[in-house]
Amino acid sequence: MRAVFVMLKTDPGHVTEVANCIAEIESFSEAYSISGQYDLLVKLYVEDVDSVGRLIEREIHPIPHIRETYTLLTFEAFGASGG
Repeated sequence: MRAVFVMLKTDPGHVTEVANCIAEIESFSEAYSISGQYDLLVKLYVEDVDSVGRLIEREIHPIPHIRETYTLLTFEAFGASGG
């Protein structure tokens, strides 16, 4: 499994609603409200990189009140949980 991070901009006042919807996605791991240009940082796990586009297009973009997404692919994990 590969971790993918997605940063999301939401409509004002809808961060919690969007986070709750994303938490229902099967590949969901965790979500954080964040400061800066984006409102949410979401961690998802996918089987392979080829499935990322479909995941974003079919499961995240249709969620109401998402204005923009920015996807980060991971390569190697470091630290206690990453090996």
